Amino acid sequence: MKETVTTTHLQMDAREEFNPRYLDDPAVVVREVDVPNPSINHFFFTEGGLPFRWYSRLRWTYRDWEEYVRAPENRTWIGSLSGSPFGYLELQSRRETTEIMFFGILRQFIGQGLGAHLLSHAIERAWAIEGTSNVYVHTCTQDHPAALGNYLARGFRVVKEEIEVEEIPDADDPVWSTPAYYRSLVAPTPR
Repeated sequence: MKETVTTTHLQMDAREEFNPRYLDDPAVVVREVDVPNPSINHFFFTEGGLPFRWYSRLRWTYRDWEEYVRAPENRTWIGSLSGSPFGYLELQSRRETTEIMFFGILRQFIGQGLGAHLLSHAIERAWAIEGTSNVYVHTCTQDHPAALGNYLARGFRVVKEEIEVEEIPDADDPVWSTPAYYRSLVAPTPR
Protein backbone atom coordinates (compact mmCIF):
# COMPACT_ATOMS: atom_id res chain seq x y z
CA MET A 1 0.00 0.00 0.00
CA LYS A 2 1.45 3.38 -0.97
CA GLU A 3 1.42 6.06 1.71
CA THR A 4 2.82 9.57 1.95
CA VAL A 5 5.35 9.71 4.79
CA THR A 6 6.91 12.89 6.12
CA THR A 7 10.33 12.41 7.69
CA THR A 8 11.75 15.12 9.93
CA HIS A 9 15.52 15.18 10.52
CA LEU A 10 16.67 16.82 13.75
CA GLN A 11 20.04 17.69 15.19
CA MET A 12 21.61 19.04 18.36
CA ASP A 13 25.00 20.73 17.88
CA ALA A 14 26.03 21.43 21.47
CA ARG A 15 25.43 19.90 24.91
CA GLU A 16 24.22 23.29 26.06
CA GLU A 17 21.17 22.93 23.77
CA PHE A 18 20.07 19.81 25.70
CA ASN A 19 16.96 20.36 27.84
CA PRO A 20 16.61 17.15 29.89
CA ARG A 21 13.44 15.97 31.57
CA TYR A 22 13.96 13.16 34.02
CA LEU A 23 11.41 11.52 36.29
CA ASP A 24 12.28 11.69 39.98
CA ASP A 25 11.38 8.07 40.63
CA PRO A 26 13.91 5.48 41.84
CA ALA A 27 11.74 2.75 40.27
CA VAL A 28 12.67 4.08 36.81
CA VAL A 29 16.04 2.72 35.69
CA VAL A 30 17.88 2.90 32.36
CA ARG A 31 20.68 0.36 31.82
CA GLU A 32 22.92 -0.48 28.90
CA VAL A 33 22.68 -3.93 27.37
CA ASP A 34 26.30 -4.97 27.99
CA VAL A 35 25.98 -8.32 26.24
CA PRO A 36 24.53 -7.67 22.76
CA ASN A 37 21.37 -9.72 22.26
CA PRO A 38 19.49 -9.63 18.94
CA SER A 39 16.29 -10.85 20.61
CA ILE A 40 16.12 -7.75 22.81
CA ASN A 41 16.40 -5.29 19.92
CA HIS A 42 14.02 -7.34 17.78
CA PHE A 43 11.45 -7.49 20.58
CA PHE A 44 11.46 -3.75 21.22
CA PHE A 45 11.46 -2.87 17.52
CA THR A 46 8.43 -5.05 16.83
CA GLU A 47 6.48 -4.45 20.05
CA GLY A 48 7.27 -0.76 20.33
CA GLY A 49 6.88 -0.10 16.63
CA LEU A 50 3.90 -2.27 15.72
CA PRO A 51 1.25 0.29 16.78
CA PHE A 52 2.91 2.78 14.40
CA ARG A 53 3.62 0.26 11.63
CA TRP A 54 7.40 0.35 11.79
CA TYR A 55 8.33 -2.04 9.03
CA SER A 56 11.91 -1.23 8.00
CA ARG A 57 13.46 -4.13 9.93
CA LEU A 58 10.65 -6.68 9.78
CA ARG A 59 12.39 -8.58 6.99
CA TRP A 60 15.59 -8.87 9.01
CA THR A 61 16.65 -12.39 9.93
CA TYR A 62 18.20 -13.38 13.23
CA ARG A 63 21.62 -13.07 11.56
CA ASP A 64 20.82 -9.50 10.40
CA TRP A 65 19.88 -8.52 13.96
CA GLU A 66 22.94 -10.26 15.37
CA GLU A 67 25.30 -8.44 13.01
CA TYR A 68 23.64 -5.14 13.86
CA VAL A 69 23.80 -5.46 17.67
CA ARG A 70 27.36 -6.81 17.63
CA ALA A 71 28.74 -3.93 15.53
CA PRO A 72 31.01 -1.88 17.82
CA GLU A 73 29.38 1.42 16.81
CA ASN A 74 25.92 0.28 17.97
CA ARG A 75 24.79 0.34 21.60
CA THR A 76 21.43 -0.40 23.25
CA TRP A 77 19.81 0.66 26.53
CA ILE A 78 16.62 -0.59 28.18
CA GLY A 79 14.38 1.43 30.46
CA SER A 80 12.50 -0.37 33.20
CA LEU A 81 9.86 0.62 35.71
CA SER A 82 9.85 -1.45 38.91
CA GLY A 83 11.73 -4.16 37.02
CA SER A 84 9.37 -4.24 34.04
CA PRO A 85 10.98 -3.15 30.73
CA PHE A 86 9.12 -0.16 29.27
CA GLY A 87 11.27 0.94 26.34
CA TYR A 88 14.60 0.99 24.61
CA LEU A 89 17.01 3.17 22.72
CA GLU A 90 19.71 2.42 20.18
CA LEU A 91 22.68 4.69 19.55
CA GLN A 92 25.04 4.48 16.61
CA SER A 93 28.31 6.40 16.70
CA ARG A 94 29.65 7.61 13.35
CA ARG A 95 32.74 9.75 13.92
CA GLU A 96 31.47 13.14 15.13
CA THR A 97 27.75 12.25 14.81
CA THR A 98 25.95 9.98 17.23
CA GLU A 99 22.51 8.98 15.98
CA ILE A 100 19.56 7.85 18.01
CA MET A 101 18.71 5.02 15.63
CA PHE A 102 15.55 3.75 17.28
CA PHE A 103 13.76 4.82 20.39
CA GLY A 104 10.49 3.28 21.52
CA ILE A 105 8.15 2.91 24.44
CA LEU A 106 5.87 -0.11 24.84
CA ARG A 107 2.24 0.91 24.41
CA GLN A 108 1.09 0.25 27.99
CA PHE A 109 3.71 2.74 29.27
CA ILE A 110 2.93 5.62 26.89
CA GLY A 111 1.66 8.82 28.53
CA GLN A 112 3.55 8.44 31.83
CA GLY A 113 6.51 10.74 31.09
CA LEU A 114 8.76 7.77 30.42
CA GLY A 115 9.39 8.85 26.82
CA ALA A 116 10.90 12.19 27.87
CA HIS A 117 12.91 10.43 30.57
CA LEU A 118 14.29 7.77 28.21
CA LEU A 119 15.02 10.33 25.48
CA SER A 120 16.91 12.43 28.03
CA HIS A 121 19.05 9.39 28.82
CA ALA A 122 19.59 8.77 25.10
CA ILE A 123 20.84 12.30 24.56
CA GLU A 124 22.99 12.21 27.70
CA ARG A 125 24.61 8.94 26.59
CA ALA A 126 25.08 10.19 23.03
CA TRP A 127 27.00 13.22 24.27
CA ALA A 128 29.09 10.95 26.50
CA ILE A 129 30.43 9.01 23.50
CA GLU A 130 33.95 10.19 22.78
CA GLY A 131 34.24 12.36 19.68
CA THR A 132 30.55 13.28 19.47
CA SER A 133 30.09 16.85 18.25
CA ASN A 134 26.42 16.53 17.27
CA VAL A 135 23.49 14.25 18.01
CA TYR A 136 21.06 13.33 15.24
CA VAL A 137 17.64 11.72 15.19
CA HIS A 138 14.82 11.48 12.70
CA THR A 139 11.14 10.87 13.15
CA CYS A 140 8.29 10.47 10.72
CA THR A 141 4.55 10.21 10.45
CA GLN A 142 4.98 6.47 11.23
CA ASP A 143 5.94 7.40 14.82
CA HIS A 144 3.91 8.34 17.88
CA PRO A 145 2.26 11.74 17.33
CA ALA A 146 4.13 13.17 20.37
CA ALA A 147 7.58 12.07 19.13
CA LEU A 148 8.45 15.27 17.26
CA GLY A 149 7.34 17.46 20.17
CA ASN A 150 9.46 15.41 22.58
CA TYR A 151 12.55 15.84 20.38
CA LEU A 152 11.99 19.57 20.04
CA ALA A 153 11.38 19.98 23.78
CA ARG A 154 14.67 18.22 24.57
CA GLY A 155 16.60 20.74 22.43
CA PHE A 156 16.76 19.27 18.94
CA ARG A 157 16.17 21.56 15.96
CA VAL A 158 14.74 20.59 12.59
CA VAL A 159 17.39 20.50 9.87
CA LYS A 160 15.38 18.97 7.03
CA GLU A 161 11.97 17.57 6.11
CA GLU A 162 11.30 15.06 3.37
CA ILE A 163 7.99 13.92 1.96
CA GLU A 164 8.05 10.62 0.11
CA VAL A 165 5.56 8.04 -1.05
CA GLU A 166 6.56 4.75 0.56
CA GLU A 167 5.36 1.21 0.03
CA ILE A 168 4.08 0.09 3.44
CA PRO A 169 3.07 -3.56 3.81
CA ASP A 170 -0.70 -4.11 3.81
CA ALA A 171 -2.32 -5.42 6.99
CA ASP A 172 -2.52 -8.92 5.48
CA ASP A 173 1.17 -9.01 4.47
CA PRO A 174 2.85 -11.99 6.20
CA VAL A 175 5.69 -9.70 7.30
CA TRP A 176 3.44 -8.48 10.15
CA SER A 177 2.52 -11.91 11.47
CA THR A 178 5.66 -13.95 10.81
CA PRO A 179 8.68 -11.71 10.59
CA ALA A 180 11.77 -13.08 8.84
CA TYR A 181 13.43 -13.10 12.27
CA TYR A 182 11.21 -15.94 13.48
CA ARG A 183 11.29 -17.83 10.21
CA SER A 184 15.12 -17.75 10.34
CA LEU A 185 15.09 -19.43 13.78
CA VAL A 186 12.93 -22.40 12.79
CA ALA A 187 15.00 -25.44 11.93
CA PRO A 188 14.50 -26.67 8.37
CA THR A 189 12.25 -29.69 7.95
CA PRO A 190 14.36 -32.83 7.40
CA ARG A 191 13.90 -34.41 3.98
